[in-house]
Amino acid sequence: MKLRNIFCGISSVLLIVGASACTDLTETVYDKIVSDNYYQNKEDVVRAFLRPFEHGYWSVLSTYRLQEITADQMGTWERDGWWYDGGQWERLHKHTWGLEGGDADIIANAWEVQFQGIGQCNSVLEDFARLNREQLGVNEQELNSMYAQIRTLRAWFYLRAFDLFRNLPRVVSFNDPSQNTSYQVSPEETFAFIESELLDVIDKLPIKEGNNGNGNLQGQWNKASAAALLVRLYLNAEKWIGIPKYEECASYAQKIINGEYGNYSLAEQWYEPFDWDNEFSNEVLYAFTAGFGYSHWHWDGDMYWWGFPVNAKYYFGFLEWGDCNPARAVQPSLDVDGNLYEFELGKTIHNFKMYPEDYRLKKYVNLEGESKREGMFLYGYLPYTNSSGEVEYVTSPVGGYRLYIRDQVGRFEDAAPDEIIEDKESNCAHGDMNSGWCVVKYPVYRDGDPGAMESDYVEIRLSEIYYSLAECYFRAGNVAEAGKLLNAVRKRNYPQTRWQEYLYEPEGIVALTEAELLSEWGREFLNEGRRRTDLCRWNKYSSGTWWDKEPDLDDHTDIFIFPYRILGANPELKQNPGYPDRK
Repeated sequence: MKLRNIFCGISSVLLIVGASACTDLTETVYDKIVSDNYYQNKEDVVRAFLRPFEHGYWSVLSTYRLQEITADQMGTWERDGWWYDGGQWERLHKHTWGLEGGDADIIANAWEVQFQGIGQCNSVLEDFARLNREQLGVNEQELNSMYAQIRTLRAWFYLRAFDLFRNLPRVVSFNDPSQNTSYQVSPEETFAFIESELLDVIDKLPIKEGNNGNGNLQGQWNKASAAALLVRLYLNAEKWIGIPKYEECASYAQKIINGEYGNYSLAEQWYEPFDWDNEFSNEVLYAFTAGFGYSHWHWDGDMYWWGFPVNAKYYFGFLEWGDCNPARAVQPSLDVDGNLYEFELGKTIHNFKMYPEDYRLKKYVNLEGESKREGMFLYGYLPYTNSSGEVEYVTSPVGGYRLYIRDQVGRFEDAAPDEIIEDKESNCAHGDMNSGWCVVKYPVYRDGDPGAMESDYVEIRLSEIYYSLAECYFRAGNVAEAGKLLNAVRKRNYPQTRWQEYLYEPEGIVALTEAELLSEWGREFLNEGRRRTDLCRWNKYSSGTWWDKEPDLDDHTDIFIFPYRILGANPELKQNPGYPDRK
């Protein structure tokens, strides 16, 4: 089994039950166990410290859905009567979300879980400030490190809420409401708070030691991961507050790459940061720890396990969790007749195939031996050997037809791969179980494999820092330097003998344009929960066209609506501009 640290061991029992209020942080006391008598020893301190981390890990689904389903790469559509769900996914896809309904609940959940996390962080920070350290056996250095990490985690929660909703109340205390606001402060004030918190904690956080990944410290915030949050903040500053901060972004990105915050390096293979032993990957800056017998939230809920055909478990050879669920797949590049769509955005598989020898384009397969895989997609027929040694194929749970997964959405059912079907409709309300390639970024190893479901969930990796710095250079007009930075990552995706054809100028022959840069962000970070942010930063999210999606009327959809569920919990909240207000 892989090395597990105290984060995973203790957090497995701290399953968070989400509260319904969003900025109401009133504490309900059960059996009179409150902060005054909860802390009896060092273990109690560690448990309190870990609780908001587990909540943070659990919360990744809430932002993932809004980042991917509302953008141009991943999608949820009707499949033989499955997954239409009253049109909630179609409304998210088309940016026509409303004040109530399933789509509104998904949006409200993303708001609530961020402020639940902020409230938990505030509670722990205030508890730690009055602890009797000597009595509890906690030394100054340990407590200071935990304190700085909780402040970093709080900044991470704020950063995500700020990206999605922009206009936030200030909530910085659990016990003293006078320090908080029930109304929204300006985006500039929230930006300044996140920035000041991160700038202040960097010197207080530990630095990564050694050259073998985060190891036992996987899951703990350090100098590099806090600096990476500043990179995210500054990269999006022009979009978020109207003030470009690309020089500041470039400065912190370069410091990370130069090793000022610890020794990090790009992985030699694209899949290493996502593999079962990724706590030893030097590309991982921050990851939430996971394990088959512990928390594994990126597989639970309706996240990655709900991105494969129902019976794909047979193809993977992993039957211990039961059926998969085809909630999401890659939006199509081709219409039902096999013609390439003409819109600029989306067409993800086509964008990969522009470089046809990309190793990621191979069909995902578990190789011989333990914990070995290749390829990143499920497509075509999915054969497997049954218990009798006979070859069978993954079939649909509706109609029983043999699946042939294609880069198209429609009602193909049991049509042959090259067959032209009569039904030409392709939209969010008209698909089947064959529709859309599936992404397998984190491996699904076989039953009994020591690497099965052992991958930690990667929140920040070094590739993001390279790409962020490249974008800063691109925006400054230094396209050649931007190309070199992108190539440093891209080289691992293609045969070295073809680098001249596949790399950007000046190391290759590919021209780096704005459209190509945005496509490259999409290739490298496909299905990692950031696509909406990248589209917004390039002003393509509300103005762009992709599969079954026309441009929005204006750009007010660049931030989300406050559904009735949010407005009803706090009468002083004002609706975001461009949306209808309360009933």
